[in-house]
Amino acid sequence: MLNGIGASRGYGIGKAIIIKNASLDYSHKKYTSAENEKERLQKAIDSFVKETSLLAESVKKSAGDKEAEILRGHIVMVNDPFMISQIRESIDNGSVAEKGVDTACQMFIDMFSSADDELIKQRASDVKDIRDSLLKKLLNTVGADIDSVPPDSVLIAEDFTPSMTSRIKKENVNAIITEVGGITSHSAILARAMGLPAVLSVSGATERIQNGDILIVDGIKGNIIINPEKSDIDKYAQIQAEYLREKESLNAYIGKPTVTENGNKKAVYGNIGKPEDVQNVIQNSGEGIGLFRTEFLFMERSCEPSEEEQYEAYATVARAMDFKEVIIRTLDIGGDKDIPYLAVEKEENPFLGHRAIRYCLDEKKLFKKQIRAILRAAVYGNIKIMLPLITCTDEVRRAKSIIAECENELKNENTEFKSVPLGIMVETPSAVLISDILAKEVDFFSIGTNDLTGYIMAVDRGNAKVSKLYDTSMPSVLKAIEITIKNAKANGITVGMCGEAAADVNLIPLFLEWGLDEFSVSPGSILQTRKTICENNG
Repeated sequence: MLNGIGASRGYGIGKAIIIKNASLDYSHKKYTSAENEKERLQKAIDSFVKETSLLAESVKKSAGDKEAEILRGHIVMVNDPFMISQIRESIDNGSVAEKGVDTACQMFIDMFSSADDELIKQRASDVKDIRDSLLKKLLNTVGADIDSVPPDSVLIAEDFTPSMTSRIKKENVNAIITEVGGITSHSAILARAMGLPAVLSVSGATERIQNGDILIVDGIKGNIIINPEKSDIDKYAQIQAEYLREKESLNAYIGKPTVTENGNKKAVYGNIGKPEDVQNVIQNSGEGIGLFRTEFLFMERSCEPSEEEQYEAYATVARAMDFKEVIIRTLDIGGDKDIPYLAVEKEENPFLGHRAIRYCLDEKKLFKKQIRAILRAAVYGNIKIMLPLITCTDEVRRAKSIIAECENELKNENTEFKSVPLGIMVETPSAVLISDILAKEVDFFSIGTNDLTGYIMAVDRGNAKVSKLYDTSMPSVLKAIEITIKNAKANGITVGMCGEAAADVNLIPLFLEWGLDEFSVSPGSILQTRKTICENNG
């Protein structure tokens, strides 16, 4: 049996097909002239854009617009003026187009790979995908033949890039396995969107599994059985059938109120990163947006979004939610989320550095632009502002002062706006310990269990050697959550949770017992979370 990370739930049984890429060696290529090399480059880019646009449309139909946006992001990145200028400069210095592409892309890969944040690290995989696609076009080589695999296949590769995953015909593929990647990787996101079981980070999978092996893939536990006994196949076929029946039964919770068995009303919200994500929340009957991660509006572009662009994004979500609650988290960037055009200083320990609210309070002009956009958009719905990484009351009070400045400016300009409630993310041990004091400063709490777990357990969740300690069910983390909820309740403010633990079926009963009001989860987890709440007291 092999083990990895269960990154897309479900069970798959089928025949192994190893996917290996063609060679991208360009050492034989000879430089002709700068003009010719640039012409070859442009043809490759044009072909890439055309092909990727078609793939995005195909993915939109099979998996949804959110997943298609991953590929559209590749088009934005390949057209980035800075990236193109770096390639052209390399060509002007005597490099073949292949070398120019490889060098420029490697610079971005190194930059993104050095980040501590998993979502930023994923950008490195995106750039690798773009680089490999451009090199294939320049070299006129054919990539892995994913399109034509037979029915009941299980695909195994070192990694499935977005362009590879988008070619998968899900009617022919029962599961995927990779040697790298995790829960937040794009291969995992696309696999979940297509309903394909996936086990990632399986060391040596392409060597330890042979073409034609029969595999059982458990995308929940992360287990893979090679050439199983018939009894194992029969067992997992039954488990698979039961899983699909349970998944289908969740449709009964679409539009159903979130009420516990003893009649307590709760709410299940959705987490989003872009305006278009709101449709997934609506489709799964989310009762609001519990976390709008606004940093994604700043990524995959070469300059800061204007106040108008941000206003349109926030207003779009507010309108779509039709006056249901929309909690917008202010910009959460810093040393762990490197956005080149913001020139964020590189730090030795970015998670303890100049990030989130600390960065925004020091970059007042940027912060005010976002606050003004949120206040203007609030006219169209039920918007709330949430501040990340709060550790002391001074940070809250300084933020309040800036919000008041923005309100006065908008009033003097005769610009329509609406004052909104203010809350904080409770995601640091400091915030937990003074949560009774902070509760008197704000209108609501939202517990960010992802960072809170890391800070309390003093563990880097990306470090495999200590990853077992990154567990929200640890007594110290649960104690912190209990303290936070009880201090919120004692001071008469609502308290929600927007970390991964909010969808943990084993922890939800405990959170209900302590009095948690709102559970904000990924759109795909809304119905299961509602079911779990409705079947429990609390």
